Amino acid sequence: MKRYDLRPLKDNFYDRMFDLIKNDIIEGENAIFLFEVGDFSPIQKVADMVKENNYTLMNSLKFNEVDWTVVIKKATPIVEKEIEEVQEASVEE
Repeated sequence: MKRYDLRPLKDNFYDRMFDLIKNDIIEGENAIFLFEVGDFSPIQKVADMVKENNYTLMNSLKFNEVDWTVVIKKATPIVEKEIEEVQEASVEE
């Protein structure tokens, strides 16, 4: 598990976060990201980007008055994997 402090980037942390996941985190590993939020729109954007990139959002919580943490696993969510396996098995039959 690795921890990244993206607070110095203010609202411009998205690209850096996903660059780190893509290039610095190995498959199956968790990463903790700390970033600043003004309103709650960054949290939804992170959740959407995690889903779009087929990673797993393990946790999301308010750290203090202005900081937020998310734990992201570089792995396809288990439920989606199970659905894909069932669909593949039915196609093969």
